[in-house]
Amino acid sequence: MAGLVLAATFGLAGCAETTLFNHAAKSVIRGGDSQASGAGKGGIYKVGNPYQINGVWYYPKEDPNYDETGIGSWYGEQFHGKQTANGEVFDLNEVTAAHPTLPMPSLVRVTNLENGRSIVVRMNDRGPYANNRIIDLSRRSAQLLGYERQGTAKVRVQYIGPAPLGGEAAPTMVASRSAGGDERPAAAPRGGVSAEALPPPPGVKGKTAEITKPAEGQPSPMQILAAQRPAEGAVAAKPVEVASTDLKQQKVDIGPARGGQIYVQVGAFTLHENAHKLAAQMSLIGPANVTSTFVNKQEFFRVRLGPFNQVTAADQALQQVLSNGQTNARIVVE
Repeated sequence: MAGLVLAATFGLAGCAETTLFNHAAKSVIRGGDSQASGAGKGGIYKVGNPYQINGVWYYPKEDPNYDETGIGSWYGEQFHGKQTANGEVFDLNEVTAAHPTLPMPSLVRVTNLENGRSIVVRMNDRGPYANNRIIDLSRRSAQLLGYERQGTAKVRVQYIGPAPLGGEAAPTMVASRSAGGDERPAAAPRGGVSAEALPPPPGVKGKTAEITKPAEGQPSPMQILAAQRPAEGAVAAKPVEVASTDLKQQKVDIGPARGGQIYVQVGAFTLHENAHKLAAQMSLIGPANVTSTFVNKQEFFRVRLGPFNQVTAADQALQQVLSNGQTNARIVVE
C-alpha cells in the first residue's frame, strides 16, 4: 500500500453529504490500478476484527437479527473503481452499500422512512463514520431511494442474509473510509469493569455519581439500547431471494412514509438517579429527557436530547455531547 490520502470534506462529486466536522474524513489506501468492475467481482466473505475510528470502537459480527433505524448517507466518485473492504470493486452505479459492522458481502433491505421507498442492496464495504450514520449507500442506491440530492435521510436497515460471491481476485487497490493514521486497525482494548465519576450538575451539591462501565470489548447498555426497534407502524422485511446481478433491475417497493423523530442518545442506565443527573448536565446543550425501556426484562433509563427536526441540528448537538466526554452518544431515529 502506497499510503493514506486524507479527505476532510466531501462535495456532490465524492459524497452528497456535507460534513460539518473534519474528524469524519475518509481515506484512500492505494496499491495499484484496478481493472475489474461491478459488485461481486473478486470479493471474499469477511467479518473482520474490531477496529477504532476517531476514538470509537467498532465490533464487526454476524447479526442475523439486525434491524436498526438511523441516518443514512451516500458516497460516490471519490471511491469509484477502488477496492472495497472485502476486495470487491466499488462502482457508484451499482446497488451497493457500506456498513460499519455487518459481515461482507450481505444483502440488506434499506427503507427511506421519509418517502417509503425500499430496495435491497449488496453490502460490501465498511463505513460510514460521520456523525453516527448507520449506512453509506452507493450513488445509484441513493438515487433509487430518493435522497441523492439531499445527501442524507432517515432510514431503516434490515439484514436479509449473505450475498453470493462471484468473480476472480481483484487487484490490490483499497477504498476504505477512516480518519487516516495507521493503515492497520489497532487491536481491541481489553480489561475489566471500571467506573468513572460524573461531576454534579451546576447548582447541585453532593457526591459525584459513579457510572459503571462494562468490560472492554463487551457491549454496553448504551450499545444494546442503540440497536433501535423498528419505527412504529413499520412493516416487517419482505423475504427475498435475489442474486447480486439482479439488484439493478429490481423494482423499488413503495410503502407509506413513516418519518420518525431524530434524537441524540447520550447514555443508558439501570439507576434512575444516574440518568437524571446526566440529563441535568445535558440540559445545558439542549432539551434533555429520560425515558424507560426494557431489554431482556431489565429496565434501562435512556438519556436523550431532542427531538430534532433537522439532521444538521442533531449533528451539532451530537458534537457538543461528544466534546463533553460522552463518547458513546449516537443519533437514533424513532
